[in-house]
Amino acid sequence: PDMIQAGVYASLLHYAKAVEASKSDDGRTVIDAMKRLPTDDPLFGKGSIRSDGRKLHSMYLFEVKAPAQSKEPWDYYNVVREVPANEAFRPLAEGGCVMN
Repeated sequence: PDMIQAGVYASLLHYAKAVEASKSDDGRTVIDAMKRLPTDDPLFGKGSIRSDGRKLHSMYLFEVKAPAQSKEPWDYYNVVREVPANEAFRPLAEGGCVMN
């Protein structure tokens, strides 16, 4: 999947878990459950949803492999660095979001 499809899949998966955990389909109740429950999915790994609604998870810096380095189909990248969520996203206090 591309990044849009992956994000939609992960968000709907977490939404379904929150509906099940809260035993409700009320929007506010489900949002509260989504923020309370850790996110853990095969596409983005472990993370959380902050009070302003920002999804936090590690990000990755990749480099493109030279053609000779690719050993199989879709083998295009090397992971250069994992960037922890606290470095990858702007701090809550600096966001200016009124949803806090």
